[in-house]
Amino acid sequence: MRKTMMAMMAGVALGALVPMMVNTVTAQDTSAKNTYEYLDLFGDIFERVRSNYVEEVDEQQLIEAAIEGMLTSLDPHSAYLPPQNFQDMREQTKGEFGGLGIEVTMENGFVKVVAPIDETPAANAGLEAGDFVTHIDGESVLGLTLAEAVEKMRGPVGSDIIITISREGAEEPFDVTITRAVIKIRAVRARAEGDVAVLRITTFNEQTYDNLETAIEKMKDEIGEDKLQGYIVDLRNNPGGLLSQAIAVSDAFLETGEIVSTRGRDLNEADRVNAKAGDLTDGKPIVVLINEGSASASEIVAGALQDQRRAIVLGAKSFGKGSVQTVMRLGDKGAMKLTTARYFTPSGRSIQALGIEPDILVEERRVTDADEEANRRTRSEADLRGSLENELSEDEQRQLDEERSRHEKTAQLRSEDFQLAYALDLLAGLAIYDLSAK
Repeated sequence: MRKTMMAMMAGVALGALVPMMVNTVTAQDTSAKNTYEYLDLFGDIFERVRSNYVEEVDEQQLIEAAIEGMLTSLDPHSAYLPPQNFQDMREQTKGEFGGLGIEVTMENGFVKVVAPIDETPAANAGLEAGDFVTHIDGESVLGLTLAEAVEKMRGPVGSDIIITISREGAEEPFDVTITRAVIKIRAVRARAEGDVAVLRITTFNEQTYDNLETAIEKMKDEIGEDKLQGYIVDLRNNPGGLLSQAIAVSDAFLETGEIVSTRGRDLNEADRVNAKAGDLTDGKPIVVLINEGSASASEIVAGALQDQRRAIVLGAKSFGKGSVQTVMRLGDKGAMKLTTARYFTPSGRSIQALGIEPDILVEERRVTDADEEANRRTRSEADLRGSLENELSEDEQRQLDEERSRHEKTAQLRSEDFQLAYALDLLAGLAIYDLSAK
């Protein structure tokens, strides 16, 4: 009797499975049918526009606009790249191209400046991260796709363009005239601030890691490896670039541990990248500077070094672009840039639309008259009439003069670049703590 009951149950289960399989197949067939119906609809609309529109249309432009509309409806970073745009993008990743020198995105129908690139016409004209471009040569950008707006900003080298900027804090939009130029990007610039090496990384192109390696060696020679207190990696207003270079730059400062992971539609196929042994900075302290113009690849580097406790991240919250785009060639018809994955920091954080929060929040500020008044030196014992003098030895006097000179330079820098001055003070404090611990 029991065997009979089990057989009946199995039979019922099997009987229930067959309609489920039929329903699945039916759903797939229905989906495919609907897709083909909508493709037929597209063909019908295209033919009616081509035949009946009030003016003759360029069929190629019509199809390209339809493709662009399909891709831009997905997210702000997926796009169709016609042959010339694709060539421009390839030149940009190699480090030399023509234009204004700004990284842009689309927000609320307007072009938003992610960041101006150092030493380019846009940066020299005073454009800032967060600016909105509302008009190009007097024409509103409303209704334009990002690709169309970018195309309008391109032009012959040496020609002028007038862009209208809306900026937070400004009473009304204002015009900026910029002369187009050939943009030659030096991915990494290095300079010494006392015993600290400042590494300014402006973009992540094919030259970035090689430039960084050269810059670090240069700083070791200039400052001296024994005297070098630490490094400041300045990623402010760095709009990003190649994922491979972000990984290489992160690896330059890490001995071990995860750098980044990427996850696409299939969450079971996460791709994780780990650091290889070899820290180019020999374990010296690192401070990473970020701001609202630090995006994409910059955020990968900042997030990796922050999560691995390799660096202190200082500045303002970053832009928050946490997606990965894959460029797919389309034969001689250009290419498409498609968002294929999200990236995650070593701790599993997605920074998409959230950004990297700095360990120490230091907003950039401009010195005002009130600040300058507060910085005025107050009276001290040395100002009192008849006060005793301090009898210093020659070595003590030299050390005091060096210390005063360092403080004067820091005070000057604080009025020019408050975040960088804060980072230098932080590294100096870490060096003092390290010496006292020994």
